[in-house]
Amino acid sequence: MATETETLPPTQLITDHTLTFPDLPPFPTNIPTAPLHRLSLSALRTSPVESTRLFSASKDLGFFYLDLRDDVLGERLLREGDALFAIGEKLYELGREELQQYDYKHLGSYMGYKGYGSAVVDEKGNLDRNEFYNMPKDDFLGLSQTPLAHPPLLYEHGDSIRAYMHDAHKLVLLILTHLNTHLGLPPDTLASLHRQTAKSGDQVRIVKSPPQPASDMRTALGKHTDYGSITILFNRLGGLQILPPPSLVPAGQEPQWTYVKPLRGHCIVNLGDAMVKFTNGLLKSNIHRVISPPGEQARETRYSLVYFARPEDEVVLKRLEGSEVIPPLEEGVAEEQISSKKWIEWKALRLRKVEQLSEVERKKLWDESGLGI
Repeated sequence: MATETETLPPTQLITDHTLTFPDLPPFPTNIPTAPLHRLSLSALRTSPVESTRLFSASKDLGFFYLDLRDDVLGERLLREGDALFAIGEKLYELGREELQQYDYKHLGSYMGYKGYGSAVVDEKGNLDRNEFYNMPKDDFLGLSQTPLAHPPLLYEHGDSIRAYMHDAHKLVLLILTHLNTHLGLPPDTLASLHRQTAKSGDQVRIVKSPPQPASDMRTALGKHTDYGSITILFNRLGGLQILPPPSLVPAGQEPQWTYVKPLRGHCIVNLGDAMVKFTNGLLKSNIHRVISPPGEQARETRYSLVYFARPEDEVVLKRLEGSEVIPPLEEGVAEEQISSKKWIEWKALRLRKVEQLSEVERKKLWDESGLGI
């Protein structure tokens, strides 16, 4: 049963200028938007009701808005996010040829640079229309024994990157603490699987999606679920879409891709595959994609800032013990014993083996990924 969701009425969204980005074209008012819960970080500090709403959102859709205003940590994240957006613009001014030397997929790593048009995004074999840079937590916090090389620009802004990593992870741990309580797990169970001082696939990603030709707009980032535990997303232009699960769609209707409207002062939080595995499907990791922004926003270059929190490398992704809330495994079901590190590596790189592939071969690669289902 779907629980009640909270979205702002369209008229309120139009008149509340604190939720819009004044330097960018407005999000169209005539486009349906996803019914995400809108939660408050400051309220989560003290309100059991807000905590229950977080748990409901995590069970229904696995996506929610989080208002960061009027909270010390939240306000700091907003400032640090602004700084990272500025760093991201400078990063891409280096040019694709310069950044290409930091693509490490030949080493079996998804960290570093992913170039424009280097991954399959749909069943037609089309390639993506964005580029992004993954900044590994282990490198920037000094945990890697053999750190990768990164552009000098990122080292010059290392303090800003590390500050954002630390604060984003504090937010992740707060969310995990609430989920831990509602799941009835022993204290600190989830937090103990996500120590920032342990090696993991945690990363900061800065994404650039340039405007697409009006006559040939395609998916910029193909449909997927996130690989890890908690994702913290900042964006200012539309483009992110979710496909609601059948449980949230009126009877007799098919799920439709729906835009998630960016709200100023908020981040978008979503759960990843690890939380599904830990809770045997109780919590949700919802399918989403990125397409061209709607309306006048389509003429703008779209940047996104993402913090991916993943379980520690050696954590096995399976149902957690010690909870009477998490559903038991069905009789005879044996869980796959795969570590967080192996799972993320496979998921992150499976659609990037596109060099010299024909369109037919790219279609086959997509079909083999299981995303065509």
